[in-house]
Amino acid sequence: MTPAVPRDRRPDTAPAPAVGDYLRHLEVEKRMSAHTLDAYRRDLRALAEWADQYGTDDIVQLDNARLRDFVAAEYRRGLSSKSLQRRLSACRSFYRWLLRHGRIQADPSAGIRAPKGARKLPQVLDPDEAKALVEVPTDVPLGLRDRAILELFYSSGLRLSELCALRWRDLQLDDGLVTVLGKGSKQRSVPVGSHARRALAEWRAETGAAADAPVFPGRGGKPITPRAVQLRLRLLAQRQGLFKRVHPHLLRHSFASHVLESSGDLRGVQELLGHADIATTQIYTHLDFQHLAKVYDDAHPRARRRRAKEPGDSD
Repeated sequence: MTPAVPRDRRPDTAPAPAVGDYLRHLEVEKRMSAHTLDAYRRDLRALAEWADQYGTDDIVQLDNARLRDFVAAEYRRGLSSKSLQRRLSACRSFYRWLLRHGRIQADPSAGIRAPKGARKLPQVLDPDEAKALVEVPTDVPLGLRDRAILELFYSSGLRLSELCALRWRDLQLDDGLVTVLGKGSKQRSVPVGSHARRALAEWRAETGAAADAPVFPGRGGKPITPRAVQLRLRLLAQRQGLFKRVHPHLLRHSFASHVLESSGDLRGVQELLGHADIATTQIYTHLDFQHLAKVYDDAHPRARRRRAKEPGDSD
């Protein structure tokens, strides 16, 4: 198929009405976060702008060949495999929604796959590093708060947004549970370990906060911002002598890896993390295998790396 000759891009091309309807569906019915909605909006806008160059005003009219051309063009433009997979996922979700509502006769995204990039395993802290990080001194300004943040992250594997949004009513310290609202507004309850419970109790005793108050308040008594937590963790890691790039998701990765390493229960880890798809959780099996492989290489006499050949060795 010979590609169409692009025409001059018109400024501020209006999105297809169907796109607006779809985004309202995500916001109202799916209750997606503003951050996720912005990502979907950007991805569909990129498709609309590309299509407009080739004379298609409405992306609803694109067929399978044109959508493949779009994916190929984005790949040639240098979009990373991860970004391209996300962009294609947004398009696929949009067209499936159109098909369910009878706005198109066939799904043009069917059978299209984004190029796979190299799988990058998440970095984790080993148990000693995690212990060194969370045991920050509490006899300094904000020390009790910092200890409670770190202990809760590592104890329960919360997302950054989940921790920032916590109210004291969400914590049941006597029962060792915290209830959070995760992605897609899905609620889940996660255990809170004894060290985290103690740190949280000491922090609440210092603040005397009411049940509906944020657990970790920022300026003006509002919930602490994600950016403030990220910067604080980086500073605390440096003070504790850790040289890895420490961020909230690193503690979530470490939590998942250490629980899986000890229990081997992938489904349980999936529930604790709040993953909708177990395939998302399976990346931690690769981390666990790396650990087991290292133990094997270090311990098994016939698994060690082959040494350099010495004089007298036969071939």
